[in-house]
Amino acid sequence: MKKFSVMRVLGIIGLLLLGAVTAHATGQLAVAAVQYREVEQGYAVEGLVEATRQSTVSAQIGGRIKEINFDVGSRVEKGQVILRIDERETGQALAGSNAQVLQAQATLQNAKAAYERARQLFEQKFISQSALDKAQADYQVARAQAAASEAGAGQASLAHGYSAVIAPYGGVVSARLVEVGEMVMPGKPLMTGFDPSGMRVVVSVPQYKLPEIGANPKVMVEVPSLNRWIKAASSTVQPMADMRTHSTQVRVYLPANEEGVYPGMFVRAHFVVGKANRLVIPAIAVLRRSEVVAVYVVDEKGGVKLRQVRLGDTTADGAVEVLAGLSPGEQVALEPVKAGMRQKTDNR
Repeated sequence: MKKFSVMRVLGIIGLLLLGAVTAHATGQLAVAAVQYREVEQGYAVEGLVEATRQSTVSAQIGGRIKEINFDVGSRVEKGQVILRIDERETGQALAGSNAQVLQAQATLQNAKAAYERARQLFEQKFISQSALDKAQADYQVARAQAAASEAGAGQASLAHGYSAVIAPYGGVVSARLVEVGEMVMPGKPLMTGFDPSGMRVVVSVPQYKLPEIGANPKVMVEVPSLNRWIKAASSTVQPMADMRTHSTQVRVYLPANEEGVYPGMFVRAHFVVGKANRLVIPAIAVLRRSEVVAVYVVDEKGGVKLRQVRLGDTTADGAVEVLAGLSPGEQVALEPVKAGMRQKTDNR
């Protein structure tokens, strides 16, 4: 029902713009004229949807997983703790580093006082230059040791902070790769997520088609599973080619927060490569039954007949190209079900 209504709205809107929708006087059967129209010529390429921002969060310290706060499909806000690694080992390392800082500071204070005394004694000619130099060297060594201990404490504090794994941006969890109680080491993947607000379609276009597409191509994205056409927000042609397939990757960016679109979906990108006059009818007028493709043709007296047709590509505004079976000026019913009931009534 949803599929029919979407195509119906698109077809009627497009035909209203052209002034081609009429109502048959004998039975108020909505019809449209088979006519030539200038339509955009497209080049379709199949591709997959991917998130503009997607990443896998990995462990930065070793330890045992003690808490997992989110699972696959969960919505995560930026800055939230998605899981925790047992911090006892890093906590002990941090405490030891802080103790070393205190020890180094005490040594520094003692060395500084000894240097000050040695300098005063040297000014009073009570000690030699070499004794003053030794006191100064001891003071400098103590300063370096204090700086090193503070840096070590900072590193230990940073490692301790890595026990809480933080979401780098808001998004949705697409994969959970660990369980509570599992031992992990640095570099172990933990969770994968993506930002659903930004999606793009990645397709490979043959090199010979690039001149027709251009550097900033106009693209419509067809999502067959949703029976929806989406106008691309932007697109970029990557400045490199695959040496095996001789094709170039094109990234087609979808509008932000496009509902129902998620990574991995199959889609078709339709690149506009020109315009041409084509014989078209509304796509909603087409009746498909197994391998039969047909339309109901309405004559001048209101008679309804079913006729098989051969069709071409569907345009983004709900029209479909007629390759065979219809002539310009003929009228087709926009509601095949209603037209079929009308035909049965007329045949009785």
